[in-house]
Amino acid sequence: MHRSTTSARRTMRRGAAMLGAAAVTAAGLGFASLPAAAAEPGDKLGDHDRALIEQYIAQYGAQARSRSAAPETAVPDYVTLMLATEPGTAEAVAASIGELGATATRVEPDFGYVKANVPFGLVDAVVAIDDVLLADADELLLYEDTRPDGDQTATLGGGNGAGKGKGKGNGHGGKQDPAAGPSERTRDDNAYMPTNETGSVSFKQRNRTADGRGIVVGVMDSGVDPTHPALQTTTTGEPKLIDSVTGTSPLNFIDLLFDDTWHLQSTYASVTGPEFTDPVTGNQWTGPAESGLRATNEAQIIPGLGNVRVGVLSRDSDGTVWVDTDFDHDFTDETPLRPYAEDGSVGVFGVDDPATEISEAVPFTVQTMDMTATIRAVNLNVITVAHGTHVAGIIAGNSLFGGDMDGQAPGAQIVSMRACHQLGCSSAALNDGMIDLATDYGVDVVNMSIGGSPALNAGTSAQELIYNRVIAETGVQLIISAGNSGSGTNTHGAPSGAASVISVGASVSKDTYLADYGAEVKKRMDVFPFSSRGPLEDGGFKPEIVAPGAAISSTPAWIASSWVADAGYELPAGYSMMNGTSMAAPQATGAAALLLSAAEQRGIDLDPVTLRTAFMSTADRIDDVPVIAQGRGLIDVPAAWKLIEKGDAGVDVITASAPVCTVLSDRLATPNTGRGLFNGCAPDAGGQAAGESRDYTVTLTRTTGSERPVKVHLDVVGDDGTFRAPKHVDLPLGVPVEVKVTAKPRSAGVHSAELRIDAKNTKALEGSVMLSVTAADVLAAGGTWQASGSVDRNGVAVYTVAVPEGASALTVTMPELAADSQVRWWAFDPEGLSAEVPVQGTISCYQHYYDGYDCDPYTRTYEAPEAGVWEFVVEARRTTGTLRNAYELSATLQ
Repeated sequence: MHRSTTSARRTMRRGAAMLGAAAVTAAGLGFASLPAAAAEPGDKLGDHDRALIEQYIAQYGAQARSRSAAPETAVPDYVTLMLATEPGTAEAVAASIGELGATATRVEPDFGYVKANVPFGLVDAVVAIDDVLLADADELLLYEDTRPDGDQTATLGGGNGAGKGKGKGNGHGGKQDPAAGPSERTRDDNAYMPTNETGSVSFKQRNRTADGRGIVVGVMDSGVDPTHPALQTTTTGEPKLIDSVTGTSPLNFIDLLFDDTWHLQSTYASVTGPEFTDPVTGNQWTGPAESGLRATNEAQIIPGLGNVRVGVLSRDSDGTVWVDTDFDHDFTDETPLRPYAEDGSVGVFGVDDPATEISEAVPFTVQTMDMTATIRAVNLNVITVAHGTHVAGIIAGNSLFGGDMDGQAPGAQIVSMRACHQLGCSSAALNDGMIDLATDYGVDVVNMSIGGSPALNAGTSAQELIYNRVIAETGVQLIISAGNSGSGTNTHGAPSGAASVISVGASVSKDTYLADYGAEVKKRMDVFPFSSRGPLEDGGFKPEIVAPGAAISSTPAWIASSWVADAGYELPAGYSMMNGTSMAAPQATGAAALLLSAAEQRGIDLDPVTLRTAFMSTADRIDDVPVIAQGRGLIDVPAAWKLIEKGDAGVDVITASAPVCTVLSDRLATPNTGRGLFNGCAPDAGGQAAGESRDYTVTLTRTTGSERPVKVHLDVVGDDGTFRAPKHVDLPLGVPVEVKVTAKPRSAGVHSAELRIDAKNTKALEGSVMLSVTAADVLAAGGTWQASGSVDRNGVAVYTVAVPEGASALTVTMPELAADSQVRWWAFDPEGLSAEVPVQGTISCYQHYYDGYDCDPYTRTYEAPEAGVWEFVVEARRTTGTLRNAYELSATLQ
């Protein structure tokens, strides 16, 4: 569900990152360490957030009016800011905010978090408070379509008809007939939802009770269907969904504007039954024969019904809610509803017609919030997006299709925290909901498949700082998708750049390509072309790991299913195939639930640091996939458990500092210095040329452990022959030690490797440092760069070209390919952002595929190209007619 990178966002800067990594509390080892840099002055808010606020003022400033008069039509005259504060100062900051005339709506002293509604004219004054470290403005994060073909995907009622999905797949992993499709006969070991590729199927077979039971997983997403058959119970008969709530709030700027699930009832809406008049519309209603009631009749989007006015009644004394689900203006024929956790109450709009494939019955849950002494908010938690239910099925689905097919941890329970709706996700809701999950709902691990793509993605936004603190203070590990911004270097998203978060990229196997897409490929295992790459702007090691990024899983039956027609089967209502790092993160989250379940049953305290160490020490490296794409490799549940079970996952903490050269590296906490070696500059601006040998100094510091020096083994892995480093080094406690790393790229392109740090006295890795050097071809003004080659189906080739200052235009051309070849290029600018408009999707820009789909697949011109290294990614679509696809590519500079 990562939002797309638009051309308007190409100017985003997190100036706040200049405040320094010292502000971030990074629990743990070298796997999640930040440099101990001193804070430097800088813009705590940043250009992107300032531009957002200016946009808000232009759009809504003149419309603001009194909410007390008509709260359901109010437009706010403020912006919601999320503030990360110095430890121990949150309450003092909230008091200072009040003195300035703004309103703190949430204060979390344990995490140094303050959320405030700040009048537009007071933004600078609030941000300038000394103890405010970083600030983010509330923002609507837009969806990225995770359906395999976007708008062109096969759906119920579409070109392929309303299929019933009656395939007879036998589910024997690679032995199945993939064209049969999944069914009740599909076994747990299958390629449709390939949990087997993480080793979890064999792990559960050997550890029968360690299937996630006893573990609660938080799902921060678009909501989980409380009625889906595969999400009703665990393997032990416990309720699967133990709570369904929302992190959105009518007190948040974005939620007040865009989240129509909240119905605001002020005291002027007070009524007495049994007969009363709706104070908004003047309509007559029938309700309980009692006083102390509040009634509203506001609009909300209900799937299948559209934007309709819904009558809502609540009781002052206990918050019981009635909803006029049949629109007859009579509440007495409705079942009173309570919060889901109390009694599992579920209301339903509509009545299902069994003759149709899609369900006409749309369930919802309720919750209430007293905003002020006079205003109550009632939430009708209707799910309008399939994403969250799909994610939940991957994590913990039990008996999908009514058979043996499961998600990763079918014994686990789920708490659904909705931060999103059909228009997008509120960033304030993502902060509030995450804190609530970790502190109030008893969760053990949280999945979040949502994020953005900032230019300066150094992991030091206010949100990422807060997420690090949440992990450190609560012991709840957060696992977040890396992003779907593609095969360019430094495209990794936020907030998964947070140091202590496990960021997950998307892998894909030959079996899954065949089973889910009907596509034949050569490589046994690969990483999807859309999966975002590292390193972070400061060289940080992201993504940490990869997991399967395509799956057939549960979706709400009232939302059209999606599948790939080329796979040879159709899916019934309630199931869809989706792809993205959004699908990879829940694979890792479910795997974590298995390990936590096993550890709990063995009496092992599996804290976040140990969990991260186990995952990263045992991941399986994928052949011929760059480190920047796969991190440490594909998660391996049995190997991780072996390390945990034997108590071998404890390590010393080792931090790293290394030189960084990018077009934004002077804006890092310590300019041009970060957590890993990253040289992405053009040759004339500090970069490295092909064939040139250069020495870099990587500084390692051991911050915990023995007072005596510890000898660690250094190993360069995943390398293409570019990097060399010493084999061993002694690390005294607390003393920085310089290590010389030599890089000599043999050819133009992006070269990356992992410098593994391994002490002999432990089984686990002490840490890793990402090494990445770009050797770019230089394109002179008026000159032409050319390349040719071939790319396999679903494969990519990456080219790097240095563009000088002052160019007016960059034109890239791909001559017409063979008639059955579907190949595209897409361009990434020197900041790691897509230069394509529209942003590249799963169907855009290919030759011979939907005529390029709103994108010229032959020639495109990039006006006023930013100076630095541009990347051109050549990709062959899965539907191309030939396995190998020859192409030519050229670039001309004006």
